[in-house]
Amino acid sequence: MKHIKISIVSPVYLAENLVNTLVERLHKSLSSFGDHYEIILVEDGSPDKSWEQIDKICKTDKNVKGIKLSRNFGQHYAITAGLSHANGEWIVVMDCDLQDKPEEILQLFNKATEGYDIVYAQRRERQDNIFKKLSSKIFYKTFGYLTNSKQDASIANFGIYSNKVIKSVLSMKDHVRFFPTMVQWVGFKSTKIYVKHGLREEGESSYSWGKLIRLAIDNIISFSDKPLRLTIRLGLSIASISFLSGIFYLYRYLIGEIKVLGFASIIISIWFLSGLIIFILGIIGAYIGKTFDRVKKRPTYIISEKKNL
Repeated sequence: MKHIKISIVSPVYLAENLVNTLVERLHKSLSSFGDHYEIILVEDGSPDKSWEQIDKICKTDKNVKGIKLSRNFGQHYAITAGLSHANGEWIVVMDCDLQDKPEEILQLFNKATEGYDIVYAQRRERQDNIFKKLSSKIFYKTFGYLTNSKQDASIANFGIYSNKVIKSVLSMKDHVRFFPTMVQWVGFKSTKIYVKHGLREEGESSYSWGKLIRLAIDNIISFSDKPLRLTIRLGLSIASISFLSGIFYLYRYLIGEIKVLGFASIIISIWFLSGLIIFILGIIGAYIGKTFDRVKKRPTYIISEKKNL
């Protein structure tokens, strides 16, 4: 096997008309590495003809490797599949929509050679619509709070990572995969540099509000038990308020201010506490559900086909 200096891993979804442009720009950007690089494109069950385009490129270009998943597993699972096949000393993870600009890779690599294991690409000005910016900001704020981690909405998957960082990430057996947080968890010396964020060449983001909420819930449950600890605080707070309220109403009853206990206050209390109990049981149930998924030990992704691997 030839020595691979740098590997590019990109999950591909709804990119039928973008794959060729992505590969061409990557070749130009990686020309300084000679023939010591590889481009790994992971087709994540895309409903268009993305795989046909990847297959066609792989037939004439041995530097490009293709992986087709058996169905749509999700972006971070596709990234994991690509990382599992990367042989480079350095691995770059980037999206396929060309908002992560291939021309920035050399800048990331040069910064990494200064002694860093991780160099994050920080988007100076995000070229996204208001919905994407707002949803991303809310997601990272909430996720950071509930996982006790520092999250930056200007940083996503794009970055360069040393081989030992990627091996450490792959050694994590979490059933739920979220690449940025996993990289943050394994540690190592890191920094970030500003990069230009490109316009989306085609289509729209596949992350709807529903998908973002589902992604947030899955990862919060996977990476933190803080929601459970917050319910303990909530329960203690309500118990304290109830105790003080009880003393207050008992005092009013003893001095004759209350003749008949109020129907409204009883109904409100029943509904409020019932709702709270159901809410807490729901959180506990979510954790039990994730434990059940993990116990089944299903693979996090299934490969249907490979090219040049």
